Order: sequence, then structure tokens, then C-alpha cells
Amino acid sequence: MWARMNELERMLNNMDIFRSRLGSAFQDFDQLAEQRYPKTTGDNYPRTNLNDTGDNLEVMVEVPGVSKDNINVKIQGNYLELSGKRTNEVPEGYTVHRTEREALSFSRSFTLPYEVNADNVKASLNNGILTMTLPKSEAAKPKQIAIS
Repeated sequence: MWARMNELERMLNNMDIFRSRLGSAFQDFDQLAEQRYPKTTGDNYPRTNLNDTGDNLEVMVEVPGVSKDNINVKIQGNYLELSGKRTNEVPEGYTVHRTEREALSFSRSFTLPYEVNADNVKASLNNGILTMTLPKSEAAKPKQIAIS
């Protein structure tokens, strides 16, 4: 009986060793894949929130390290397009020892749930967050109908 228990324990220990080695192999693979294909360059960059506040749509976009001169916003009807680039400039006389925030360019487009009045859009960039207030067009606003 004890011999069988020892064999079972030895087998379970070997399975634990195998599982830990297999797990570390997957972690190594994930790290290599992340270096080759960073998440920030995927279809979800820049990260964006879109909220309906009643008369307006509010768009908040995360663009850390991007200046307002490097961001382009185009609106036509209910179509919004964001594009831009982040540069990675090294001051003269400096030596780079490590770079994790690479220069990149992005383009992202959205079909908005309503048409907006593009002439009255307000946009501001503060602490890496682009905030835009898009007023709904008069046709998109609900109207109260009087019943006779």
C-alpha cells in the first residue's frame, strides 16, 4: 500500500514539474510575442470612450506623449476619424540606454450613433487625454410631438 502511495506521489511531483516548465515556456512565448507585436499598435489604440450626455456626444481619447499639433480629427455626418503620431525625439548630446515607448502613428475611425454638428465641436488636450464634445445635429435630437 505504501509503495503505491509513493509511486502516486512521485508521479504527481513529476506532473507539477512538467506543468511549471510548460507554464514558463508559455510566459517566455508571450513576452516574445509582446515585444514583436505590442498591444498599443493594435486596432484598439488609442483607447477611446464615447458617452451620450443628452444633447452631446463626449469622446475621450488616451494619447499620452502626443502633442496637439500631431493629432488630426475629421468629422463628417456621423463619421469620426482620428489620426496622429507620437515621436520619440532624443535631445542633442543625450545617449539612449533604453526605449520602451516607441514612436508610432495611429489611425482610428468610428461610426457615431448620431449625426453631429461639426461646426460646433469643442476639443481640448489635457494630460494626455483628448476630450471632444460633439453636439448632436438638430435632426438627431428627440422632439416632443403635441397630440391634437
